[in-house]
Amino acid sequence: MRTLLALLVLLIAPVALAQPVDYPEAKPVLEPLRLVVIGLTHGHVHGALAAARDRDDIELVGVWDPRRDLFEKFAARYAIDESLYFDDLDAMLDTTRPEAASVMTSTADHLLAVEACAPRGVHALVEKPLAVSVEHADRIAALAAEHGVMVLTNYETSWYASVHEAHARRDGFGPIRRIVARHGHKGPREIGCSEEFLDWLTDPEANGAGALFDFGCYGAVLSTWLLDGQRPESVTAVTAQNKPDVYPHVDDDATIVLAYDGAVAVLQASWCWTHDVKEIDVFGEGGSVHAGRWNDAVVRAPDARPESPALRGRPEPYANEWSYLRAVVRGECAVDPLSSLEYNRLVVEILEAARDSAATGRGVVL
Repeated sequence: MRTLLALLVLLIAPVALAQPVDYPEAKPVLEPLRLVVIGLTHGHVHGALAAARDRDDIELVGVWDPRRDLFEKFAARYAIDESLYFDDLDAMLDTTRPEAASVMTSTADHLLAVEACAPRGVHALVEKPLAVSVEHADRIAALAAEHGVMVLTNYETSWYASVHEAHARRDGFGPIRRIVARHGHKGPREIGCSEEFLDWLTDPEANGAGALFDFGCYGAVLSTWLLDGQRPESVTAVTAQNKPDVYPHVDDDATIVLAYDGAVAVLQASWCWTHDVKEIDVFGEGGSVHAGRWNDAVVRAPDARPESPALRGRPEPYANEWSYLRAVVRGECAVDPLSSLEYNRLVVEILEAARDSAATGRGVVL
């Protein structure tokens, strides 16, 4: 009898003492986005190719650029198979049938890329700004509407938790009265941009202007977003050529003043600063926010000490342009206004007016 009881205890004990096992929740396997890269002359193409190499949610299916030597340089660095190279844009799109394109051409060639992509139902993510002129922006918008595709504009600052903190706190501030945006660096040549990038970035036809377009666009889109899509009543700008030997054909410093009903935005854009700057200050009647790079934010109530909220970055899929592009193309998230065609068409209108104002010495009424 005792032997039987002992045997029962041995059989039952493991069941009684066993603890439930907590298995980690399995992450869903994401079907990768079929992506092509159009152009290799924009410095930001390094980010696109690195993402395609390192991420599981992106599949690079083609690369177009008329210069094979550029492709070979990038192929060696990012382990890109030579079979992905095309020197014919239409042939690449027809052969690879991508869902989206990362456009890394000159700003002037954004239109060329959309003219090829839109009729084939391919969405496009272009680097800021959207276009070199309102004429180009309107043509891009018409193609997007006609063919039912998205043309999104990417800014580094769109993925900053700091600027979203500023946006979230607007209601507590009362009306926004002043925005001061500072975006710039030492200059594209000074920071070591490639010659193929400099060739068009310092060309007023290919870039739209110099620092005025390159960095003025950041403050323009952030002001548009913070003020819920308002159009400024007038645009006044001054530009300078502080380094004519380095940048003989374009401005290297610009200040743009946007006058709104009840508010003013001052956009400072430069290739003449001692360090990289991407920050914005938002002043309301009931407080202010300084939004620096990434998670750097300072909030201040009237006459109070500044406080720095603990920010942890943006949630998925809004953490970066690649998570966002895949999600928005697949219909898993809404279009972020900062990348929207509506806001970025207005950005181009602001930049074109600023260019005209700087050229004539007079403000432009929109």
